[in-house]
Amino acid sequence: MFGKCPGAANIQTPTLEIKKCPECGEEVEIFSTDIKVKCCKCGFTIYHDIESCLQWCKYAEKCIGKDFYNRLKNKEKRDE
Repeated sequence: MFGKCPGAANIQTPTLEIKKCPECGEEVEIFSTDIKVKCCKCGFTIYHDIESCLQWCKYAEKCIGKDFYNRLKNKEKRDE
């Protein structure tokens, strides 16, 4: 990694957030590296509402490393 990028902090060290499913009210765990998750109770898809620097920063690949960048980009494509 080059320098210290504050935008990459949640990618390099994922953080956990608990959201309530808007459909059934169940608590759902979503990590900062997840694009979306399904509620285990009702199956409703809950999207992460924070845009990642991975989506817009031209230095993202260099910042987090090529392998990790490609793994997250491929995950993002599969989740669409």
